[in-house]
Amino acid sequence: MWMKTVFWGLLLFMLVATTMAVEYGARSHNSGPWSWCDPATGYKVSALTGCRAMVKLQCVGSQVPEAVLRDCCQQLADINDEWCRCGDLSSMLRSVYQELGVREGKEVLPGCRKEVMKLTAASVPEVCKVPIPNPSGDGAGVCYWAAYPDT
Repeated sequence: MWMKTVFWGLLLFMLVATTMAVEYGARSHNSGPWSWCDPATGYKVSALTGCRAMVKLQCVGSQVPEAVLRDCCQQLADINDEWCRCGDLSSMLRSVYQELGVREGKEVLPGCRKEVMKLTAASVPEVCKVPIPNPSGDGAGVCYWAAYPDT
């Protein structure tokens, strides 16, 4: 008898939890600890000008001057909330694409394809040894969005 009670109690709990999740948008991209990094909520995205220069140089195979690397790493470390670092890198990357008029599969710069620039930008936290949240727990300091084709 108590098993039936537990079963019905859990079923009722799941029904209520599902309804609440739908009501409050738990599946939206703005749920979770990164939700306060959304510019729509007033968060100011960092321009990461040093990282922008570093990513462009690395992508074309050029040597990155120590000062550029240091600026990039400092700018990334200055983002107080580590949940926002990858989002800011992604915003920086989108602005580079927009500035250069890049389309899917095209070269961003001579000798630098879009996919290469994306992976280069995503690995900046690892290069700089700046911590980012890593839900997989594998210790890699690469932004999660590198695995998605539309970034």
